[in-house]
Amino acid sequence: MEYAIQTDGLCKEFDGFRAVDDVSLRVERGAFYGFLGPNGAGKSTTIKILTGLMGPTAGAARVLGADIHRDGLAVKQRIGIVPEDLCLFENLTAREYLTFIGRMYRLPRPVIEERREELLSLLGLESEAKKLLLEFSHGMQKKVALAAALIHDPDLLFLDEPFEGLDALASRTIRLTLERFVGRESTIFLSSHILAIVERLCSHVGIIHRGKLVTEGPLAELAAEGSLEQAFIDLVGEPEQTSRSLSWLEGNG
Repeated sequence: MEYAIQTDGLCKEFDGFRAVDDVSLRVERGAFYGFLGPNGAGKSTTIKILTGLMGPTAGAARVLGADIHRDGLAVKQRIGIVPEDLCLFENLTAREYLTFIGRMYRLPRPVIEERREELLSLLGLESEAKKLLLEFSHGMQKKVALAAALIHDPDLLFLDEPFEGLDALASRTIRLTLERFVGRESTIFLSSHILAIVERLCSHVGIIHRGKLVTEGPLAELAAEGSLEQAFIDLVGEPEQTSRSLSWLEGNG
């Protein structure tokens, strides 16, 4: 099987600390893959390696059948990314920014204009399209980042906390859009702390803890005996803080 993402022994060190430690992932084409872990587990570092933003200390990563670091440009033309830090060009309007991204992917101008307007309409940004991005709320900027990730019709989408800062209506629109995206055999690699969203959307899950991949497989198998939340806690351990409480909440009032 040719995987959408395949890593073998992937490692990343920072001053002797292994943020990613011997991670071997297998993400099938057409999967909606949820990548989970506590804060500082190595999720964002792994995504940066898989998208060519950072090189590994050791190991190999293949994305859409190609080595992401030897064939990085060809791979990047076929993937879309919504990073944790959005890194938008905030002195452009939403319409200008999407036009710029479309031109970076060498899309024909009529295609850019058609897709740009469809995306702005879908995400409820038509009336805001002439505002500078620096005037947008975080949730609105998140929508623009998603539009930019989709405009070139990628085969693989990387999403790092895509629902953070979105209201319920925007979250629903994006969920439906992502479901349609994978419905045509495209692949999504999603990192999120919102387990309910992962449980609702994802077909497969991988859990990373302290840089190591502790489990990977179909969501139905992982949560077969209960909820994803319980399976997650069983694998990474319950935080010590959960047994503590605030002293002034202990009294009888």
